Order: sequence, then structure tokens, then C-alpha cells
Amino acid sequence: MKRIFLFLATNIAVMVVMSIVLSLLGVDRFLTRSGLNLPMLMVFSLVVGFTGAIFSLLISKQMAKWSTGAHVIASPSNATETWLLNTVGKLAQRAGIGMPEVAVYQGEPNAFATGAFKNSALVAVSTGLLESMTQEEVEAVLGHEIAHIANGDMVTMTLIQGVVNTFVVFLSRVIGYAVDRALSRDENSGPGIGYMVTVIVSQIVLGIGASLIVAWFSRHREFRADAGSAKLLGSALPMQKALARLGGVPIAQLPESMAAMGINDKPGFMALFSSHPPLEQRIAALRNPQVTSM
Repeated sequence: MKRIFLFLATNIAVMVVMSIVLSLLGVDRFLTRSGLNLPMLMVFSLVVGFTGAIFSLLISKQMAKWSTGAHVIASPSNATETWLLNTVGKLAQRAGIGMPEVAVYQGEPNAFATGAFKNSALVAVSTGLLESMTQEEVEAVLGHEIAHIANGDMVTMTLIQGVVNTFVVFLSRVIGYAVDRALSRDENSGPGIGYMVTVIVSQIVLGIGASLIVAWFSRHREFRADAGSAKLLGSALPMQKALARLGGVPIAQLPESMAAMGINDKPGFMALFSSHPPLEQRIAALRNPQVTSM
């Protein structure tokens, strides 16, 4: 969750700053000088939309290390670190990717994987996870993170974020131009205050809608990564146990019918913005052989 928040926050910040700078340089005036230049606006939107997403991806490892205080294991200092390196190396080999950096950070039970390239990624686990789970369960979590890397999830998320950003930038300026023309008495004038205010408001509103799309993909990729862990370990049971441990849910008490439940089982509208499905749904999905196949 934290790595996704950092990715989105950095991406949005870069996009907003670029949009403001280019507007101050007169790009918006150029786009609307003789009516709205839609081809040039699309190019502008692509540049602004994808720059933030790509920049966020490229610095994702450094941001993750900085934000969590993760310590990369260059040379193992104890048996746990040795086991972590060996286990990640074994799983990475099975997944057909290069050996990722392995790190440990202080915190509640959690883990993450990030990085722009499959063969130079980062896998980090918290001390809380290592202390609260068995080695079998930790291995399942590591398999989940390795599956994220092998599936290219960060790159796919970057592409999706870039596309939705492009449409947000494009549509916000189309709306801004339409409102500005409706309010302006001089059709030959450049964009006025109505344009600027409408663009800002439209970007915020459309950006919220775009977040729903990104969140939906993020939830979908968690199911795929769970299935990837089951494939790498040769069994879905360790991942089920790990998820149950995280949620404090007795695994034997989960009904099979949960596999058919949608996102609405988590009450409240904010569930649509969640980056992860409920743990109960993920456990139920692992029990379904069709879901656990990659």
C-alpha cells in the first residue's frame, strides 16, 4: 500500500508541476490561440501524462528505501538474512528473473517489491513479518512479491497511470476551453481566468475518477501475484496461511462461497479506492484452481 501511494503521489506531483510550468511558458496560450489545437493538445497531454508516471517508476526503488528505511542485505550478518537471500534467489530463478536486491525494514508485518526492471528489482520484508510468520509463510509472501516482478506489474501500472493521466490532462483542457469560450466576450483573446480555474478543478475531479481505474488494476494484480506465489511454491496452501496470519482469520472457517464475492463485501465507497482486495477474498480465490493459475 505504501509503495503504491508513493508511486501515485510522486506521479501526480510531477504531472501537476509540469502542467503549471508549461502553462506559465505559454503552452496553453499556444494551444488555444486560434481555437483549440487538438493534435497539439494530445501531444502535450501525452508528454505531461507519461512523464510523471515514468519518473515515478524510475525512482521507485530509491523512494521505497528512503521512505521505509530499508536496509539492503549486501552481506548476510545472521542466519535469517542468509535464508532470505537464498530463498529469494531460489524463487527468482524459478520465475526466470534476475536476483533482486533484498532488504529488511522495521515495521508491522508487510512486504513489497518495486523497481523499473525485472532483473534489477527490490524485494523488502519487515521485521514484523519475519517475527510473526513461519518460514513457510514468509516464503509464500516472498513468492508473491517475486510474482509481482515477474508479471511486470510496476511497468503495467506505469502504462495505465500514464494513459489515464493523458486523458485527464486532455479532457481538463477541453472542458476549460469550452467554459472559457462561454464566458469570454472576445473570441480572439487567449485563455482567461475561467480557463485556468476550470482546468485545475477538472484535473482534480477527473483525477479522482482515474484513481478508481488504477486501484481496480492494483486489486486485480494482487490476485495474480497470489496465484504466482502458489505456482512458484507448488502449492496454494502456504500463501493461504500467510494471508490468514496477516488478517488474523482462521483459515478453516472461511466459506468457499467467498470466491464469488465482489469488492462490495468491504463496506463503504472508499473500498473502490483500495489498492488491495480483502484478505478473505484473496484466500478464497486461492482455493479455486482456475484463479490460482498464472
